[in-house]
Amino acid sequence: MIRTGEQYRESLRDGREVYVDGVRVEDVTTNPTIMPSIENRARIYDMQHEAATQEIMTFEENGELFPVGNQIPTTQEHWHRKRKAVDTVMKDIGGVVTRVGDETVGEMWSLADGADILNEIDPRFATNINNHIKLAVENDPFHVSANTDPKGDRSLRPQDQDPDMLTHVVKETDAGIIIRGAKYETAASYSNQAFLKPTIANWGDASISDYALGCIVKMNAPGVKHICRSGFQRNGTERDYPLSNKFDEVDTIMILDDVLVPWEDVLFYQHTRAAAFIRTTLHRYSAMPFVQRLVTYADMMIGAALWNIKQTGLEKQPAVQEKLAQLAVYREGINAHLTAAVALAEKSPGGFLMPNQSMLMTGRVHAISNLPAMMHIARELCGGQICITPDVASFEGEETGKWLNKYYSINDAWQSDDRRKLLAFARDLLNSSYAGHRLTFHLFAQSPPFAHLAAVYRNFGWDGPLDFVKDAAGLSDKITK
Repeated sequence: MIRTGEQYRESLRDGREVYVDGVRVEDVTTNPTIMPSIENRARIYDMQHEAATQEIMTFEENGELFPVGNQIPTTQEHWHRKRKAVDTVMKDIGGVVTRVGDETVGEMWSLADGADILNEIDPRFATNINNHIKLAVENDPFHVSANTDPKGDRSLRPQDQDPDMLTHVVKETDAGIIIRGAKYETAASYSNQAFLKPTIANWGDASISDYALGCIVKMNAPGVKHICRSGFQRNGTERDYPLSNKFDEVDTIMILDDVLVPWEDVLFYQHTRAAAFIRTTLHRYSAMPFVQRLVTYADMMIGAALWNIKQTGLEKQPAVQEKLAQLAVYREGINAHLTAAVALAEKSPGGFLMPNQSMLMTGRVHAISNLPAMMHIARELCGGQICITPDVASFEGEETGKWLNKYYSINDAWQSDDRRKLLAFARDLLNSSYAGHRLTFHLFAQSPPFAHLAAVYRNFGWDGPLDFVKDAAGLSDKITK
């Protein structure tokens, strides 16, 4: 059943062990670094209940309402509704949030597609993943993804160095498995559970490994410790840094200090084929909402740049129009790939409707690899004032304010206060510590750039070009692909 924002907040008051700036946090819902992200997620829960957005945010089954983001996709309409829900949330909160659950629950659908592999290990594991997919719909948890380990010396096998550099099983018990290690995870400190899986890609000759592990970890389990990075709010007030203060999704290194994972939460264990499978298929669903966030980010860049241009009367300049067109091509290129991925969707091995993988993965490369250049174009269009404008205190100072109000007022329509607000927004979007973090996050959050291209390589239809050239060149039938 759909939760309310307050029910979500209450679920976080569970004794979890969270540290910010080295200090234990007693209540994450009131901590100034973490609270803004919690409020954004709570807002999404509340939108599921409000009359204006309930139909967009939920679906009905057997007389009950459930979150559309967690709905198991079996039709194109399911994907259209998921996309509409993401857009509705972004417009409502006025920014971009990337880790709220709908972009990570799909990773469990990917594992369910490998039920035959899970059954090779233990039929209970396939049952476990299907149960957790069902529970994600019914219980509406904030579900995140635990992927990246510290790794240590990557030229060595994990067994040849401190074994805790990669998360692994240290003991089996009647109640479950005991795991040890660490994972980097955005939003872990204010989520309910995480799908933990390995990141190692080269298993060598190890057919069985304690590092080949997939499981569900509860964020308040004994032994789970959340060490959060500092927030960006310290860079200034909300009026100077409106995005940093509202949309900084706090990243955590989640320490797993001999954590018990009950058997019903174990999804695979000591099976390197399952680990390899999930690493190559992990994002076949989750890439969809993740990449869609960049459509909103592109809209924010376009809007900030275009308003700055309109303020200063440059919108009729051909050179300016060309750069705006480049931003529009970037935005519509992402949108086109996502639209095509749904239009050409196909059934997955698990019976779900899977976005067309070639269109989705090439769209991800387009969105992420071009993001640095698009941010720079937006900077250029906004002008140099986004890096030199004084803070709000100077605009309100008794001696300084009169001068800033004079030189930042453009005409009767654009007075200094609106000019300052727009420049502060553009600065935070493009030039701040938050902006740099956002760029790096998108480059690496799902996987590093080389893995983005590897996903394209695995999913592109190479047979088509081979067959075309074979026929067009009159090559012999003896040649093979």
